[in-house]
Amino acid sequence: MILAERSARLAAEAKAEEAGAARRFLDIEIERLKLEIARLRRERFGPSSERAARIEQLELSLEALEETAAEADAACEVKTGATPVRAFTRQKPARRPLPEHLPRQRLVYPVATACPCCDGPVSKLGEDVTETLERIPATWVVIQHVREKVSCRHCETISQPPAPFHPIARGRAGPNLLAEVVFAKFAMHLPLHRQSERFARESVPIEVSTLADWVGAVVAALRLLIQAIEVHAHAARRLHADDTTVPVLAKGKTRTGRLWTVVRDDRPFGGADPPAAAYSYSPDRRGEHAERFLGSFRGILQADAFSGFGRLYKPGRQSGPILEAACWAHGRRYFFELADLGKAPLAVEAVRRIDEIFAIEREINGRTAEARVAVRFARSRPLVAAFEAWLREHRAKLSSKSDAAKAIDYMLKRWPSFTRFLDDGHICLSNNAAERAIRGIAVGRRNWTFAGSDAGGHRVAAMYSLIETCKLNDVDARAWLADVLARLPEHPAVRVDELLPWNWKLQLQLRSAA
Repeated sequence: MILAERSARLAAEAKAEEAGAARRFLDIEIERLKLEIARLRRERFGPSSERAARIEQLELSLEALEETAAEADAACEVKTGATPVRAFTRQKPARRPLPEHLPRQRLVYPVATACPCCDGPVSKLGEDVTETLERIPATWVVIQHVREKVSCRHCETISQPPAPFHPIARGRAGPNLLAEVVFAKFAMHLPLHRQSERFARESVPIEVSTLADWVGAVVAALRLLIQAIEVHAHAARRLHADDTTVPVLAKGKTRTGRLWTVVRDDRPFGGADPPAAAYSYSPDRRGEHAERFLGSFRGILQADAFSGFGRLYKPGRQSGPILEAACWAHGRRYFFELADLGKAPLAVEAVRRIDEIFAIEREINGRTAEARVAVRFARSRPLVAAFEAWLREHRAKLSSKSDAAKAIDYMLKRWPSFTRFLDDGHICLSNNAAERAIRGIAVGRRNWTFAGSDAGGHRVAAMYSLIETCKLNDVDARAWLADVLARLPEHPAVRVDELLPWNWKLQLQLRSAA
């Protein structure tokens, strides 16, 4: 009776485990299919922050489910020696070969020098190699710069090599350490007090105040490069502009400052000039700060409908005219919110019509400005004209207080700015380039919480100009910072352009080819 009861209990547990594994498999498949559908929709209708947030939620959900399933499978294998569910096999990614550029360390296991059966001599037939990816923690070293003194036996003159330049004056930190601290703070969003705690766990205690001194000194050392990037960005024919909030520490509270960005990216119309992003800080959002930041620029400005940009578009500007190009992604967002929340048929139709125009833009991305204008004249212009007539027809039927009317008014009041892209191939349909540039700030401020002062805000803007420009040019910002900090003290100021990220990348490629 005991054996029968035990057998029945084991069978019930196995069946329950099988049902649980099957349920985990189905949950993972459901989340994977949801994620795939969201990605397909994003590819079809164009990128937007709303869909990006949804995809991130699905990815996190799928990640958690796969971790739970892996933990359960591992526990089952330890308990029974085999996975009980054979009908439901989780799809795992194919194993890719480990990167070839990584160094290999051979760990050879000793073999018997004699046959274990007859004690006779053995000869090697070959070997089986199993590779395991490993990470060795960071290594701290103290580099001693030794300058020997010599004396002349005839005239007794004492000579010595000159002292080496350091990345920061009277600093004891090497360029790689400085680059690590700055990159972790501004690119990985790791505050200095957390870095100090990490260094202390590695038996190298460094005070937060010391790290702060290093960051300030690095920003001062890189000031010429920051100014060069700003000059290059403002020399563009067309700029993307946007701003975002940043908390700033004040007496007993925090106040809201602003970080402004302008992005130069000529790649959508086949431009050869490298992309760049320049940032600026202001204690508030008054329009005078935008005028100061864009004081030397003249051309086309793609931005949202911020009133502070209004005076930039007025005729007779001293530095030259600035033409406004409105962002269709902003106009689409108002309709998207109505379609997503209220399921309004009018908003759904508006989103569909706008997405048709975005689909054409994806096809001509990267072509010359002339080719883009030709395609827009043939295909986009009829869609835009029909969309305008459709908006005006439905606006006449709506109350001015309705949300749909407000979404329509946002576009119709700025219709010349929305349609300027039809006649100029240099203009993009959206301002997403600037929004991508401020995304890192939105993520980072959750970790570093606030800037310590207005001076800290200017420092944040300066470092983001360097790091985001590296990102736009596909340059490893940490490696670039380390190399530039090592070379900059002895580098002539008149040749500072050679150290800009795009020129640095070209030199690196030439050296690699040589």
